[in-house]
Amino acid sequence: MRLLALSATLMMTLSTACSGSQPPAPPCGQAGQWLTPAAATAQIIQPGPLLERLARQPVVLLGEAHDSAEDHRWQLHTLTQLYAFQPRLAIGFEMFPRRIQPVLDQWVAGALSEDEFLKRSEWEKVWSFDPRDYLPLFHFARMNRLPMLALNVERSLVEAVGKQGWDAVPDAEKEGVTRPAAPSPAYQKELRVVFDHHPVKEREQVQAAFLRFVEAQTLWDGAMAQVMARHLEKNHGTLVVGILGAGHVRNGHGVAHQLKHLGIAPVGTLLTWDRAESCESLGEEFADAIYLVEQPKSNPPRLGVSTDQVGDSLRITSVMAGSVAEQAGLKSGDVIVAVAGQPVKGIETLRAAVQRQAPGTWLPLKIRRENSELEIIARFPNP
Repeated sequence: MRLLALSATLMMTLSTACSGSQPPAPPCGQAGQWLTPAAATAQIIQPGPLLERLARQPVVLLGEAHDSAEDHRWQLHTLTQLYAFQPRLAIGFEMFPRRIQPVLDQWVAGALSEDEFLKRSEWEKVWSFDPRDYLPLFHFARMNRLPMLALNVERSLVEAVGKQGWDAVPDAEKEGVTRPAAPSPAYQKELRVVFDHHPVKEREQVQAAFLRFVEAQTLWDGAMAQVMARHLEKNHGTLVVGILGAGHVRNGHGVAHQLKHLGIAPVGTLLTWDRAESCESLGEEFADAIYLVEQPKSNPPRLGVSTDQVGDSLRITSVMAGSVAEQAGLKSGDVIVAVAGQPVKGIETLRAAVQRQAPGTWLPLKIRRENSELEIIARFPNP
């Protein structure tokens, strides 16, 4: 599901392309500063008045890069400050499909250990990013007995809409999601950039495939918005804070747009921004405010797959566009049997092998594809 999100890297690519051959703009500011994101004139603001104002709104969305530890630290600190202004607070998580809601309730009630929670929530199946980045957020909810909301739907539903279209999927399979609002033209333009990174074999099918792609994305946005809206209907005066990918937050296009369609407004939007990057690609609609972070020069290596446990091996359920996995030729449905000569008995084996990889090195994988076993080399690029 994360495949559809518009990445920060892609945003940087777009802004660079638009800037032509102009000299590089100066950095946005210093790490730890809050700024209003008006293009080229971003102004430093104090977080206290900002967060006090946003805490009076029904929803605040905190966008993230899923693999950025800095983003998750920022989310925790921002949550803490919002909670100080509004203790009637619930936290919605993109990371969990709706069927996991009973597990979230048990966790908040203190009935599960960390290991039990991660196992029963099927973390490695439904999300698979490093749980260490998210556990402080989960503990914050548990310590303060704040409701955790499972915002997402099953990956299979998004994929079905992407392949068949909204109308072709039976209502009984839509997990209670009603038809989302149509996206704005500006959002469709952003989604087109993402779509163009997923080639379609038949040129005459491109437009139809793109429309299904847009329907899948708006289903995803709408599903998360509808969970938040239902919680607010039952809990008037509550603040819902959404923890979700930045692609669902930027420019008010995704979840905020769907919430407004449901009568939930105003919606606060907050995002991080790499302080070394220019502010020139931002604008007043980008977010209510941005928080400048110092991103590591190189992120931990990632293969770029989502997996599901199959016996003593891992089956790939999706491959991220532009990832090491995609460039190596890995495909959805492949079963990873061994990595660097070691049997893969679980996600931890694969993760440990990947995280040991230095830039510019190769990682041998043995996979099973249908009835054949293949040797594939994953090449990790130099930064």
